[in-house]
Amino acid sequence: MKEKELQSPSGYIMLVAGLILLIVPFFTILTYIPILSVIISLAGFFIIIGLTVINPNEARVTTFFGDYVGTMKQNGLRWVNPLYRRRKISLRARNLNGQKLKVNDKLGNPIEIAAVVVWKVSETAKAIFEVDDYQKFVDIQSEAAVRHLASSYAYDTIEDEHASITLRDGSGKINEMLEKELNERIAQAGVEVIEARISHLSYAPEIAGAMLQRQQATAVVAARKQIVEGAVGMVEMALARLSEKEIVDLDEERKAAMVSNLLVVLCGEKSVSPVVNTGTLYN
Repeated sequence: MKEKELQSPSGYIMLVAGLILLIVPFFTILTYIPILSVIISLAGFFIIIGLTVINPNEARVTTFFGDYVGTMKQNGLRWVNPLYRRRKISLRARNLNGQKLKVNDKLGNPIEIAAVVVWKVSETAKAIFEVDDYQKFVDIQSEAAVRHLASSYAYDTIEDEHASITLRDGSGKINEMLEKELNERIAQAGVEVIEARISHLSYAPEIAGAMLQRQQATAVVAARKQIVEGAVGMVEMALARLSEKEIVDLDEERKAAMVSNLLVVLCGEKSVSPVVNTGTLYN
């Protein structure tokens, strides 16, 4: 079902006409003709009950004995056939603050996830006639989309090193995919998603502690790896400079000892206490 716009005349003109028809019979000769007075008064009353007020970003969906007539979107005081049934519908943007859902991610880890969805009605006819309750429809489909998204990707790259997209992805691709999926799911209800964004994401309480320790251990290993790579580069540079300047001639054994000492100094967690050798290199 497609939306049709219903053009309606100004309600102010019809208001004046209705009031005139209601009042005239009581102040003219028509008062002595009861039947005609009643007919004119009923016509005025018929016009008055056809008046309707449409606020900004609102619409009226009209039907005539079950047939869809059209949607009135002109703001202000408007007039429509009083026999038409008018249903008010808001066209304003709305926020859906989703509840925290407990879902298993792609690797089966229990996580908690929630999303905020900004949506509005774009097709009034579909919203009224294609689904039973479009607001409830949006709520349910939003929850289904979040659950499907969470189960399709890993929580982060620690869980899946080869994953190009994870739920913790900071580039916004997850939000874009959520918005796209939501638009596909609720299009039949005449609803458009303006923005969809993950508002909460964490491991479930039963594994949060273990996962935190794992993340900390992974961070420590990564930091140590960086330190070792830097230390090896510095040792290599030191040996090359000593050899280039011909400051001292070291055999392989002394080079190994020097490398060991430098790595201890550079990679150690605590500051090292120096020991001054007052003898020779070999004593």
